[in-house]
Amino acid sequence: MATTESKDWPWPAAAATGVGSLPGTDPAEATKLVLGELPDLPHLPELPGRGPGADMIGRGAGLLSGLTVDLYAGRWRVTDRPGVDARRTRDLLARDLDALTEAAVGFTGVLKLQAVGPWTLAASLDLPIGGRVLHDHGATRDLAESLAEGLRDHVAEVARRVPGAHLLLQVDEPSLPAVLAGQVPTESGLHTLRSVVAPLVRSALASIVDSAGVPVIFHCCAKAAPLRLFAEAGATAISIDLALFDQRSTAGLDELGELLDAGTGLFAGAVPTSGGSPDAATAAGLVTEVWNRLGFPLAGLAEQVVVTPACGLAGASPEYARGVLAAVVEAGHRLGEHRE
Repeated sequence: MATTESKDWPWPAAAATGVGSLPGTDPAEATKLVLGELPDLPHLPELPGRGPGADMIGRGAGLLSGLTVDLYAGRWRVTDRPGVDARRTRDLLARDLDALTEAAVGFTGVLKLQAVGPWTLAASLDLPIGGRVLHDHGATRDLAESLAEGLRDHVAEVARRVPGAHLLLQVDEPSLPAVLAGQVPTESGLHTLRSVVAPLVRSALASIVDSAGVPVIFHCCAKAAPLRLFAEAGATAISIDLALFDQRSTAGLDELGELLDAGTGLFAGAVPTSGGSPDAATAAGLVTEVWNRLGFPLAGLAEQVVVTPACGLAGASPEYARGVLAAVVEAGHRLGEHRE
């Protein structure tokens, strides 16, 4: 196979970044950490430790345009009018953007944003009358359209606040394998919702890509991530946990190789988010091993691949999270040595 090493990728060579979430509750501190530890490809931090509204689903629901949500019995649901929960969600995001605006004065590099995707959101939000949004095809379509519009506005807002930044948008779809396989539980937990066909999934994802106006990375750190669907929807890159992927069949490896050969980038989750001390050499070795198994020349590795943690770091200690970020940066530099 021959990689697209001459392609102009929308991120620096030998780059590393985080998946999104971090421990802690202080957005100013988290933003300074990310800008300091990930100078080539920082991201807008997510701090779910602050509670409802800062979690992935609440934060994503807060980005919806024309739809509002609230909390009921510990679950997010679509509602007719914004209440205190919706206001809290928007306030938390505003604080994050204020912290970014202050810390990123004069920033002129690549900056990554993250948001939950339409299928994970539909599988997690409840309808006003109960039951998952995913159960209602019309409601799911409306949700996807609302999210696409909301993400377009979110990207535009960040571009206004950090005018020198070149933005990327990461769309998180951890529930998508379950959506495709018909494994999303009903409200009672006794049954599962029927599977969603690939064309509908692809259409909703493509609407996000079309609306965003910036390169989109689809992220899924669950097993059986639908890589081809992501690429067909227009992904500039796919983001996966390499440790989970490495357990997949040869067919999965071939699929990844075909997508990379066709010009899709890879955000390679190579540093575990828990366990022993983060090790850059091990992470770089894992990425290189997969690359070699695919038969690609090492010269293009550092351009096409960005090193990341295996998944989010919300559950890590602050010290461990800082160590993971340092490890992914060093691993990226190690991959960059193959360019010489």
